[in-house]
Amino acid sequence: MHGAAHVNRLLIAKGLRAFGDGFVSLLLPLYLLQLGFSPLQVGIIATTTLLGSGALTLLVGLYAYRYHYRTLLLAATLLMGATGLAFALLTGFWPLLLIALIGTLNPSSGDVSVFLPLEHAVLARVVDDRKRTAVFARYSLTGSLAAALGALAAALPTAIAAATGAAPLASMQVMFALYALLGVLAALVYRGLPTALGTQAQQAPAPLGKSKKHVYTLAALFSLDAFGGGFVVQSMVALWLYQRFGMSLAAAGAIFFWTGVLSAFSYLVAVRIADRFGLVNTMVFTHLPSSLCLIAIPFMPDLGWAIALLFVRSALSQMDVPTRSSYVMAIVTPEERPAAASVTSVPRSLASAASPFLAGYLLSLSSFGWPLIAAGAAKIVYDLLLLLMFRTVRPPEEAP
Repeated sequence: MHGAAHVNRLLIAKGLRAFGDGFVSLLLPLYLLQLGFSPLQVGIIATTTLLGSGALTLLVGLYAYRYHYRTLLLAATLLMGATGLAFALLTGFWPLLLIALIGTLNPSSGDVSVFLPLEHAVLARVVDDRKRTAVFARYSLTGSLAAALGALAAALPTAIAAATGAAPLASMQVMFALYALLGVLAALVYRGLPTALGTQAQQAPAPLGKSKKHVYTLAALFSLDAFGGGFVVQSMVALWLYQRFGMSLAAAGAIFFWTGVLSAFSYLVAVRIADRFGLVNTMVFTHLPSSLCLIAIPFMPDLGWAIALLFVRSALSQMDVPTRSSYVMAIVTPEERPAAASVTSVPRSLASAASPFLAGYLLSLSSFGWPLIAAGAAKIVYDLLLLLMFRTVRPPEEAP
């Protein structure tokens, strides 16, 4: 019973954070352009957010076993609140770049924050092996649906400006203040977790032990995937749509709402596929066709076809999210889980950090869509390597 209550609290907090990420990832490029920044500067700030998140998440993951998880989660919400307020109040490039480095802002539709390894470790601790993948699917589902609603909320600044006569820039700053408020609400949810959660992990003699080889190999592979994904973080895809098709913020919000919904319900399908074919097979054979869609999108003759392929890609590309999280937690010991979640997620953040900068540079040269092609190619290489290297490493529930 207590385990179910803890899971529900984490789902609520995840939803609050994802809602904020959903509208911030779309507002960020347009807000920065409104401030007079170039597409290259937008890419630099997006890159810096990922670098900062990656470095902080690595520190937390490696040393989380020394502390209570609830304490670290509450500290992270404090940082989230400060990040939102800073972006609402500051307008200079260098101050915003500094806040992007040390804050929690997320330019992507996925979770690349300091919260991730902590929540993954708690989820894996409070559920058994047979339920683990389903719980991670619910966790991902909640995040995607909330992020989809957040994408719709990205149209609020336009509505606020129209209703009140306020400047568009000021109405966008209100949304960053809302992001800060969501951090406060998440803190109230985390306060309900038991203080001593994670005590057993404090007894671990080292962050990683016998699972080190598998974890480091997965980290390298996930980094390749993330490097490709960095070219198509939501902020950069939105920038491409603004640039290539002159799309409005409201239209972009509607599109990313539906891509988020498709991704969300794909998690439930992923659980069924994984039960029948295994976690690794599910990760690979749902991911490959989505990468082919990415490569095809820039060649589409009009916006309608591009959106159609974005939808197909969204229905397939995220099935590896709950299965990947479940797989990592399954093949390591309980004491290694915070470090394993961090070591496999942080290099993803760091590897994806360079790509938005490159995407911004490419988009400053041409609106063709080279970032999408680069993303698809990198992801296909990742899928093939993952299948080759881990098809025989099975989690406990798949043991013969």
